[in-house]
Amino acid sequence: MSNSVEPADVLIVGGGSAGAVLAARLSENPARRVVLLEAGPDYGPTRFPAALLDADRIADLDHDWGYTARGGRLSPEVAAQRGKVIGGSSAVNVGAAHRARARDFAGWAEQGVDDWAFTDVLPYFRALENTPTGHDEFHGRSGPMPVRQLTGADLTAAHSAFIDAAVAYGHKRIADFNGSEQDGVGAFAVNVVDGVRHNSALVYLTAEVRARPNLLVRGGVTVDRVLFRGTKATGVVTADGAVHHADDVILSAGAYGSAAILLRSGIGPAADLTSLGIEPRADLPVGQHLQDHPFFHTIYTLVPGRTQTSPALGALLWTASSEATDGDLDLNIVAVHPNGAPFMPTGGIFALSTALVLPDAHGTLRLVGRDPMTQPVIDHNFLGTDRDRRRMLEGVRLARELARHPALTPSLADLLIPHELPDDATQLTRVIESGLAIYGHATSTAPMGTADSPRAVVDSRGAVHGFAALRVVDASIIPSSPSSVTNLTTIMLAERIADLVYTR
Repeated sequence: MSNSVEPADVLIVGGGSAGAVLAARLSENPARRVVLLEAGPDYGPTRFPAALLDADRIADLDHDWGYTARGGRLSPEVAAQRGKVIGGSSAVNVGAAHRARARDFAGWAEQGVDDWAFTDVLPYFRALENTPTGHDEFHGRSGPMPVRQLTGADLTAAHSAFIDAAVAYGHKRIADFNGSEQDGVGAFAVNVVDGVRHNSALVYLTAEVRARPNLLVRGGVTVDRVLFRGTKATGVVTADGAVHHADDVILSAGAYGSAAILLRSGIGPAADLTSLGIEPRADLPVGQHLQDHPFFHTIYTLVPGRTQTSPALGALLWTASSEATDGDLDLNIVAVHPNGAPFMPTGGIFALSTALVLPDAHGTLRLVGRDPMTQPVIDHNFLGTDRDRRRMLEGVRLARELARHPALTPSLADLLIPHELPDDATQLTRVIESGLAIYGHATSTAPMGTADSPRAVVDSRGAVHGFAALRVVDASIIPSSPSSVTNLTTIMLAERIADLVYTR
């Protein structure tokens, strides 16, 4: 092994939604040497390719890890897209800028994470954003992340017709999903300005931040595992054998990446690690509570004359199934033009995509070997309970009814995917389970919780139980899937832990 020449006070693994935030915030202290290692390319503040800046382009295979996963019992292999680039998945996602709900954070408290209530996190949501609209109680005006609320004037004809159809069905029109209400239909808030997707690296790792002499950002570096002296983390080893020493190590490689690094480091289910020839350091449930949102696309061609497809992301129905409990909103129906997505056709198309956003089922992530270049085995176990299947069926039926509503039918021509949406519940459930996709909001592979919790891997500040100088700060530590997209919530996590642990 060769030794690196940049020993760090804090070494951050992964420059995505959380890692870029941490690098910027922790390097504000000029006496703290911060090193950020990113597996994908680092484009700096000015050299991002057009494909990554164009918010109407969804996903980019040139900047993807290439992972696949088991979706569910009839979806044995689905694309598990994750951004492999500075900015992480925030550089390739659709640019939705919605927070988790207050009710979602109340659910964290029910799992023993009691200082992450909405009143605790709202100041950090406000601090991270700059937006000219909405009430001051909920919104920030001077943060690094631009959040813009789309209005009716911004939407395509199909987006607007979708909203009208949902209102006609009795759903409330919501002007600001990041305000006091989410139960209803409305236009998305986005981290997009003039068509440019503002990823976390673009807004946090600016030229000014990168000019700090105490911050080093390196792209193209894949981390294998964490180094220890006893139970204290002392650095990391990269895939090429280089050693990077540090007083503190923070894993921010995402719900797949951080979990895999922990497992290769000997932190995880002991029997699994032993079977791979990895000596267990701690028997913790890493990768045992993976969650994401099962997604089912119904895609239509647009009628001639109504083929506007920009902006790609437009409107959302955020609602409760008939089996939702305790104020939960467990269904999303997303109205989007899936431009450029590699798993969808191109042209004038419109998708009503249904997501079950509070699933009961959990999946798993495990290793097949010690090679850091081999992807982990990801099993989302989508619709793994009867209740999940019933609620997803209800959501897809609702999307189908909206597509048939007189407000929306003038925009839609033919059903493209799937070939049919049968009325029979058994047949339609089979169609759904055979066509599942991933919403792209993987969480909970290293959940927060108390040391005696059978689910928990880290404490409420991301510190790995039983270890010193090792934290996980990214979507891995979210205790259970929130009912929303995860980007802003992940940024908030990083902002809050940076403040509570490293600033105060």
